[in-house]
Amino acid sequence: MAGLEKIIRQIQEESDEAAGKVIAAAKETREQLLERARAEAKQECDRIEEEGRKRKEEILNRGRSAAGLKVRQGLLAKKQELIGEVLSQALEKAKNLEPDRYFDVVVKLAADWAMEGCGTVYFSEKDLRRLPEDLEERMNQAVKDKKAVLRISSQPREIQGGFVLSYGGIEENCSFDAMFDSSREHLQDVVRKILFP
Repeated sequence: MAGLEKIIRQIQEESDEAAGKVIAAAKETREQLLERARAEAKQECDRIEEEGRKRKEEILNRGRSAAGLKVRQGLLAKKQELIGEVLSQALEKAKNLEPDRYFDVVVKLAADWAMEGCGTVYFSEKDLRRLPEDLEERMNQAVKDKKAVLRISSQPREIQGGFVLSYGGIEENCSFDAMFDSSREHLQDVVRKILFP
């Protein structure tokens, strides 16, 4: 029996040793799997974190860009408003010049716009009441090189400053409003360069 017990003990020891090896191998495999799972989880977390950081940066950049655009649009609108105010003030100032200066401007405009032949000049009712006596003579002196003759009509026109020059069926609107409107883009550029160099 001693031999049998020895064999059983040997089998038991071998069995315990084999079980210990299986358990040790299983523990090692488990640790390797856990380590791999931890590494993969960390890698996935890092990827998600990096993706979130990039998305946050993109959103911030878009926000900054949109805010910058809003600021530039607001600034441009304010500049346009200021330019418009300056042009409106300039137009009002031109309409309300002292009579001597006002009619000097009118003579210069007549010289610029007159054509060869006989033309009729129409003023506003306000201007007809304050015309200098020698205005027609001064205008004709200014246009004589163009072989033009200008006559001032006693009929008023619905304008505010300046005049309308008529050659039969052809009319040139030389009112200050029309002059400013036709030169608006150029005047805006001039004012923009002065206000915002």
